Amino acid sequence: QVQLAESGGGLLQAGGSLILSCAASGAPFVSYAVGWFRQAPGQERAFVAGVAWAGSNTYYDQSVKGRFTIFREKGKTTFDLQMNSLKHEDTAVYYCAAKSVSRDNGGVYTRPDYYDYWGQGTQVTVSS
Repeated sequence: QVQLAESGGGLLQAGGSLILSCAASGAPFVSYAVGWFRQAPGQERAFVAGVAWAGSNTYYDQSVKGRFTIFREKGKTTFDLQMNSLKHEDTAVYYCAAKSVSRDNGGVYTRPDYYDYWGQGTQVTVSS
């Protein structure tokens, strides 16, 4: 059973940058598509960015495209979300997630119900 843990959240001013990291443990972290989601107060959990297991496919929500970058290096048990030019509306609890896939699966998954494992979340607050 894979456990995920986020780190790197915090409070910062608009225009700033932050890197969130997700560390996997508990089982070999092989054949997992991964993603980042966020949830603001009163809103549903929403897709932010994802990366496939096979190949290098990535996908971003339009609201973060060009500002956020998801990083994943094969063989490592961590993956990151680089967030630049942060806006007040980026304020949310950010969650990392992993979905078990076949070894040749190059898909990126945007629906939260597709994912098997979740971290506990880390708060990102951007002051305007």
